[in-house]
Amino acid sequence: MAKATSKDRILASLRASNSKVFLREEFNRFGNYRQVCRVVKELLDEGRILRLGYGTYVKARPSTISGKPVPDDSLVNIGMEAMKKLGIKVNAGKDMQALISGESTQVPMLPIVNIGKARICRKLSLGTRSLVYEKN
Repeated sequence: MAKATSKDRILASLRASNSKVFLREEFNRFGNYRQVCRVVKELLDEGRILRLGYGTYVKARPSTISGKPVPDDSLVNIGMEAMKKLGIKVNAGKDMQALISGESTQVPMLPIVNIGKARICRKLSLGTRSLVYEKN
């Protein structure tokens, strides 16, 4: 029987994981740097993952309307999970918290997360939509 390739092992890892967000360094155990870069590029071209930001990727599925790859979750949830993986404590933005608590009925249009007092210069975006950071 043939030995599993790096791509096969990375795909198996993606399927088995409950997480929707992956950092590039999580794939390092499946091969050397060039192999992993080549596999990640292939997965991007196939539409199995989407690039969220520098070294950050998210699981994707084909859209029921256009067939193009789309993320499995909203940008706010994906951004919050990515920030937690990067070691930054985040919460939903104040407008989203007001909606959840029932103080407001307006749904925020922008994907906003509260980063507290952290300093972040990383841009996380999917397509034309970018995650907006809000400080305390």
